[in-house]
Amino acid sequence: MPLRVEAMRQLRRRRTLVIGGVLAAMPFVILAAFQIGGTPGRPDRTTFIDLATASGANFAVTMLFVGTGFMLVIPVALFCGDTVASEASWSSLRYLLAAPVPRARLLARKFAVGLAFSAVAIVMLPAIGLVVGTVAYGWGDLKLPAGASLPAGEALPRIAIAVAFVFLSELVIAALAFWLSTATDAPLGAVGGAVFLSIITGVLDAVTALGDLREWLPAHWQYAWADALQPQLEWGGMLQGVSLSLSYAVVLLVLAFRGFARKDVVS
Repeated sequence: MPLRVEAMRQLRRRRTLVIGGVLAAMPFVILAAFQIGGTPGRPDRTTFIDLATASGANFAVTMLFVGTGFMLVIPVALFCGDTVASEASWSSLRYLLAAPVPRARLLARKFAVGLAFSAVAIVMLPAIGLVVGTVAYGWGDLKLPAGASLPAGEALPRIAIAVAFVFLSELVIAALAFWLSTATDAPLGAVGGAVFLSIITGVLDAVTALGDLREWLPAHWQYAWADALQPQLEWGGMLQGVSLSLSYAVVLLVLAFRGFARKDVVS
């Protein structure tokens, strides 16, 4: 199945339109919350959310902050976890395999399309947030929680780095969901399993008693993109997070391709 055909099939599906609509609407929901509730802020500390109304760039970063950890996990798990299992649940997978196309090539194309849709979802949230925030709060410097600020022209490339990191850090979720998708005929099980394990790793990361063991959890590095928005860009945390995500993703993809190559597909 050509990539273009697979992409069009996924694009026309209702869940793609629903998740796209939710992500597109979220900046407007957050904007409405700020308009109704007033300017966010706390006396004890300052976060990116507290600075959301400072400029369009700040609002875009706020959307990335809100999406990291759970909201952006859902579309990644959905696009990569639903792709094979849904074919099996519809009893159409065996017909796709009847064509003279190696199983590995079919999986590679499905995973590539799933990653592409995941990337669009991750970029969409802060991109729409930037537009909405600029219209609502104007174009200006990116104010940082520590009190410094980045000029608007410098802030945009930094935000792009942060978004790229979020995408790379979600590769472990994409690979996990894809592996589960090849192992089950239930799309909800594959998607839900990936989301559930993401939540579990987040909970474990909050257990300080685990000490340095938390550094082996993907969730431990999920907010490392904030290092890209410091006055002096810091790469250390992001490189560790990306290397861990890629390592887990490679293992999970090997399991997915190996298991599917030996699987007796009857649906």
